[in-house]
This record gives sequence, C-alpha cells and structure tokens, in this order.
Amino acid sequence: VQLQASGGGLVQAGRSLRLSCAASERTFSRYAMGWFRQAPGKEREFAAAISGSGGYTSYADSVKGRFTVSRDIAKNTVYLQMNSLRPEDTAVYYCAARAGVTTRIIPTGYDFWGQGTQVTVSS
Repeated sequence: VQLQASGGGLVQAGRSLRLSCAASERTFSRYAMGWFRQAPGKEREFAAAISGSGGYTSYADSVKGRFTVSRDIAKNTVYLQMNSLRPEDTAVYYCAARAGVTTRIIPTGYDFWGQGTQVTVSS
C-alpha cells in the first residue's frame, strides 16, 4: 500500500487545516488508518485512528474535541480535520495503514506509512 499525505502548512493558532492521505490500495476498507505526529526531538505519537469501515474512531487526549478523522472509501482517502490549532500541534504528520479493520494507537501496529506532511502553528 502506498500512502500520500498532503495538506500541511503554516497557520496561526486558532485556525484550521485539513490533512488528506490518499491510498493506492483498491481494498481500502480492509485497512484501518492512523494519523501520527512527530515534533523535533520527540518520539512519534498517536493522534487519531479510524477503523476499516469508518464506524469507529479514536483520538489522543491532546487532540480530542479539536481533531476529526474520517475516510472516503470511494476515494481511497482518509482525512484529518484539525481545528483550534495550537503551537504544540506543530509536527510532521504521518498517515499509516494496517492490514486489519481494527485500529491501533502505537506506531508498530501499522504496516505502511506515508511520507509525512509538515504542520506549523504560529502563536
């Protein structure tokens, strides 16, 4: 599975961004998808995940209520809508896919990774 993340950029605190992750796999619904982020000098951390069908989502406490993960199975794309952005959200954001319909919150639970997209939030 090849993943292509896009949508990052530089925004002011309080603004919104929507990240997209396009997958090459035609059986997209068989893969749970996750979004992770990595700030400079820090470990990669879980942000959000969505099940294969899209019926189950999970979020890190740090983004809950501000971020929304969704997927469009027909377009083989998963999204991360990020609202009320904060400077501490600044990181490279990665999308990931795992062969299985249930989600995981650790990076080793995923089999395929996109290249990452930079999100920078200024104060």
